[in-house]
Amino acid sequence: MMLFQTFSDFGLGWLPAWAVILIDMGLAIALAVIVHACLYAALRRWARGSKMFRRHLVEQTRGPARLAMIFLFIAPAASVAPLSPSDEQLLHHIVLVGTILLIGWVARIVLDVWARLHLRRFTLDAEDNLMARKHITQTKIFLRVSSVMISLVAIATALMTFEEVRQYGVSLLASAGAAGIVAGLALQPVLKNLFAGIQLAMTQPIRIDDALIVEGEWGNVEEITSTYVVIRIWDWRRMIVPLSYFIEQPFQNWTRESSKLIGTVLIYLDHSAPIDRIREKAREIAEGSTLWDRDVFNLAVTDFRERVIEVRLLVSARNAPRAFDLRCEMREKLVAWIQAEIPHALPRTREELTVQTGHPGVEAPRRA
Repeated sequence: MMLFQTFSDFGLGWLPAWAVILIDMGLAIALAVIVHACLYAALRRWARGSKMFRRHLVEQTRGPARLAMIFLFIAPAASVAPLSPSDEQLLHHIVLVGTILLIGWVARIVLDVWARLHLRRFTLDAEDNLMARKHITQTKIFLRVSSVMISLVAIATALMTFEEVRQYGVSLLASAGAAGIVAGLALQPVLKNLFAGIQLAMTQPIRIDDALIVEGEWGNVEEITSTYVVIRIWDWRRMIVPLSYFIEQPFQNWTRESSKLIGTVLIYLDHSAPIDRIREKAREIAEGSTLWDRDVFNLAVTDFRERVIEVRLLVSARNAPRAFDLRCEMREKLVAWIQAEIPHALPRTREELTVQTGHPGVEAPRRA
């Protein structure tokens, strides 16, 4: 505090009070910046050989640390500056509010640095990315919910330092009732999605990059925010769905436990189709495909109708896109082989015709 004694000792007592205050605050800020620069240089050297979290934390908190140092130097400077008691109290209150918001800012930075470093260990490009999707989803939802909670707590704590706001809050709680019910109803959608986000992070019915069918549309989870989920539809459209939807409504998740899927191909053939030959050829096509994972293969007649038989082919793949491409490949190559090798196995329409033999009342049946 000796640094901020009145400037009359330096021959500046003839200056007006406002000028002395400006010089006093400017000197405090300048000293704060100099001290911060020295301390920050030492911290960078200390963190250079330490863990990555410390290095990134030191880099990301440079701005908040400078602001904290300014608050630290302004407080004693305000005590010796020629300020009126009300102005000094106002300045101390501003420093207090700024410090509270600064703590919230630093807490968010710490969470962001931790989340960023944690997610570096996982990638969605792998074939079996179940563990990556699990951690990425949990971390992002936790980060968003925590950021909202930290912001709310910091702002609420800062507002409670104002006597008028604190008295209003006490009187509002004392006379709660209708006002509390109205506020609860107004905040219901926000709180509903907030708690839904927490529940999604814990139970994980969906994860980032999960393949879903929602409202009859197939797509992948592209982003999970604190209030809604963005689903990238297969034709590049985007569907925006509230978080609460995945808690209250049924939907299909094709990658809940594993990204592997069984693809189905239905082919309708004539009753005379040689099923054993078709089964052998289908397996040959599957074994020659790079999309098949060599796990599931089956071909069987699943229905017998008046004009055709239904043949169902099952083949598995590592994920939904590969399963879709494998189904198309199997369907195209198998139909092409049937057309070339056993065209009589394709569906045919039969009719019964009669022809005259030349003798009255005698007809010879003919089938085609």
